[in-house]
Amino acid sequence: MALDYRKCAEEIYSHLGGRDNIISAAHCATRLRLVIADNSKIDKEALENVEGVKGMFDSNGQLQLIIGTGTVNKVYDEFLAVTGMTAATKDEVKQAAASKMPLWKKILKTPGDVFVPILPAIVASGLMMGIVEAIPKFAPAFGQTDWFSFLDLVANTAFALLPVLVAISAARVFGGNIFLGAVIGLMMVHPALINAWTVGNYAAGEIPTWSIFFYPIQQVGYQGHVIPVLLAVLLMSTIEKWLHKHVPEMIDLFVTPLVTVVCTAYLTFTVIGPVFSVFENWVLAGAQALITIGFGFGAAVMGAIYPFTVVMGLHHMYNVIEAGMISSTGVNTWMPIATAANIAQFGACLAVALKCKSQKTKSVALPSSLSASLGITEPAIFGINFRFMKPFIAGMIGGAVGSLFASWMTGTDMNGNVVKFGATTYGVTGIPGIPAINNIPMYLLLMLISAGVAFVITWFIWNEDEPKKQTAPSAPAKAESKAPTASVIRCAAGELIQPTNGKVIAREAIPDATFADGILGDGVGIEPSEGIVYAPFDGEVTSVFDTKHAITLEKNGMEVLIHVGVNTVNMNGEGFEAFVKEGDTVKAGQKLLAFDSAKIKAAGYSDCVVVLLTNAEELEKVECGIK
Repeated sequence: MALDYRKCAEEIYSHLGGRDNIISAAHCATRLRLVIADNSKIDKEALENVEGVKGMFDSNGQLQLIIGTGTVNKVYDEFLAVTGMTAATKDEVKQAAASKMPLWKKILKTPGDVFVPILPAIVASGLMMGIVEAIPKFAPAFGQTDWFSFLDLVANTAFALLPVLVAISAARVFGGNIFLGAVIGLMMVHPALINAWTVGNYAAGEIPTWSIFFYPIQQVGYQGHVIPVLLAVLLMSTIEKWLHKHVPEMIDLFVTPLVTVVCTAYLTFTVIGPVFSVFENWVLAGAQALITIGFGFGAAVMGAIYPFTVVMGLHHMYNVIEAGMISSTGVNTWMPIATAANIAQFGACLAVALKCKSQKTKSVALPSSLSASLGITEPAIFGINFRFMKPFIAGMIGGAVGSLFASWMTGTDMNGNVVKFGATTYGVTGIPGIPAINNIPMYLLLMLISAGVAFVITWFIWNEDEPKKQTAPSAPAKAESKAPTASVIRCAAGELIQPTNGKVIAREAIPDATFADGILGDGVGIEPSEGIVYAPFDGEVTSVFDTKHAITLEKNGMEVLIHVGVNTVNMNGEGFEAFVKEGDTVKAGQKLLAFDSAKIKAAGYSDCVVVLLTNAEELEKVECGIK
């Protein structure tokens, strides 16, 4: 049965804590992206159970609901109609979400913002490097050909000039001119400077220097470094923006770029470069030591906590370390740990997919596990593993075991040189990482160990919860002998009879802002004197909510919502009974629902029955009120 997009949007909205709690909304290819003011007001459990929502997670200040390709845009359109909001772009949502982040999270998020956009270039070059370097092992003669030389040039370009790519991307993130950023990046790897990879061949005192303001500056490039580039472009962007505000417009065009580049260049080569290149070397050395410390214990810890950084949206911060490793040593030893962590989440998710009986869970788990095997773990983590927690923990254990194995995989090549287990790129893990790894058999064994451990543990410790059994609703209040006959809503297409006995009140008096403001349509409220809802006309039932607190009907183009109580969806059907189902044809005065007002009030909710013509704006001569 096709998804009712309107119903899905309405149910999502009903669990978000009201219109004032939603700052902005947008959608991507598969997810509804919301920025929420106060997450404590959200009913997350209820959101996960909304029909059409395949998973939910918080990331980078956004509440993201996984709905699916081709469906999310239709649900989003209905969501805007239900809430009265205007569409926002993904960038606007990201900006709204970023403004809510604490400072430490903003700092950790920045490297990801810089490195993610350049991933295509890095992945393409890294995979090609892996392939080009592997071919001569099987065909030594190929290593002496022009083809090898040409392909090696193509593969190495992105890494040889990595500071330029980083500088351009950083300028975009920091709000500077990307072309000035490119100049700073090019300056740091200028061919007139001694290449940083060959500076070790120079004896003490042989490295040429500039003496500027009586301060010696070594003429050495920054190939293999990324942190000094990031900080140099941050400085450049800060200077440029300050100058734009203070330099007169008539001379801004040439004064600002000139002063920006000269000041940034001097401070980069005198302070930022010398200081932070040493700092970066310490970071890389620390990362290498962490992987091998305690006979691989450090690697196991990182493999275990890696999924938590995914949950927090901070896993892209590792890009700085990985890029630095490749630039300085040519081998990314962090990638096998990331693969172990990601592929373990695949194993855990696959176990859930094969063991569960719920078709909704299975429909999410199977494609999510496939995605995780390809290195995209968010659907598996947020849609299944983290939601059920035990599979997530099993994935952590599998990632720890696999990472421990990866830390032991250091061997020697045919010439007796020590070869560290790693990749020639970053940004890819799982199956797509195979061409980039320098030891394919060990990589396949690593994936088998990680996924296998997580799968087995999940299979034994996770059990699907039994569906919650709803207790039979209490007997409804004794119905009056006759259904109401007064008209409460009229339009050119027809009229609606009062659906329950009681006092009719204006829509504006309904004790809920969403209904009172007419966001969901025009109509009236009824303070009930009995617990029966009758059909307001001869028509068709278009939906009955699972919680049986609301029903929608249609006749002659009139779309009607009858909603019993305010926030009564939280009662999960307790105290409600439905006498009809979706698709039924009903007659005016026929019983539709029964409800227990005493239980509703005991739960702390209003029992006001809301009757709305949800498409009132499309109809002519709409009048609301008793007649």
